Amino acid sequence: MIQTDASAPGTSEGYARAEGTSPSNSPEEPTVPARAVLARLTAVGRGIRWYITTLMGDNAYATYVAHQRRHHPGEELPTERQFWRQRMDEQDRNPGARCC
Repeated sequence: MIQTDASAPGTSEGYARAEGTSPSNSPEEPTVPARAVLARLTAVGRGIRWYITTLMGDNAYATYVAHQRRHHPGEELPTERQFWRQRMDEQDRNPGARCC
């Protein structure tokens, strides 16, 4: 049964709600725990951080090291400083699709 009169608890004129349901501000309705919301926001923040650092190339050395260890385990790895110097020199020699 649907109640439509203004005297129905939790309703106002012109609105109806099904019998047996709680008004939207009822303490009986389940709420999302703050920890769940915080966990979701943290996960979204980490995803955004991962995307930006990957886009900017901040994790290029870690990716390079992982590749070298997986595919060329016997080769000596350059230091991070040497890696970035070689990378910048290569980009200066061959700018590719860079804007500047």
